[in-house]
Amino acid sequence: MPPVSKTKRVNPAQARRARTIVARLRKAHPDARTELDFSSPFHLLVATILSAQTTDVRVNMVTPALFRRYPTPAALAAADTAELEQLIKSTGFYRNKTKSLTGMAKGVVNRFGGVVPQTLEELVTLPGVGRKTANVVLGSAFGTSEGVVVDTHVTRLSKRLGLTRHTDPIKIELDLMALVPRRDWAVFSHLLIFHGRRVCHARSPSCDACVLNDICPSAFRV
Repeated sequence: MPPVSKTKRVNPAQARRARTIVARLRKAHPDARTELDFSSPFHLLVATILSAQTTDVRVNMVTPALFRRYPTPAALAAADTAELEQLIKSTGFYRNKTKSLTGMAKGVVNRFGGVVPQTLEELVTLPGVGRKTANVVLGSAFGTSEGVVVDTHVTRLSKRLGLTRHTDPIKIELDLMALVPRRDWAVFSHLLIFHGRRVCHARSPSCDACVLNDICPSAFRV
């Protein structure tokens, strides 16, 4: 996967809009954070891999039993395939996720001494870990920002708010990294996700209740 360049010509009006969006959404959603339950970077990494194509609520239902059985990277690396599949089956795509989880755990054990790495470059070398997953772990478990998490909510809202015209996640991330101050990269995705879940719904956005409706190019048009 090619690295994301941080050099990009910035549209001043878009940058001002991005800063305003951050400020208003911080007030509207002061509780914005990952809704995946975790007690360590390893647990968040596992939960984020499991969250693909399912809900955070479903993942949070599965992980307590999963972590009791496999509390460490070493334990997960040695997991019995059938047993692990059964534990995570309800999250969907469980065979692929099982391969990703055991591959990731083996990579953490064999290449990083059993400790989840703290850089994007290292994280994305692990099986099942792309930029999105790595950015979630870095922002929420380590408090560092090397990029912006781009999920379906961030994709939808970024386009509606006029911050990007792209559909490719890496191109969207590049646009957002250029417009949003780095100190806000991690929280920005949480703010958009919360807003997307609570107000700016995919099919029927609640524009009347939106704190951004006066600066959103798509307000009352979707």
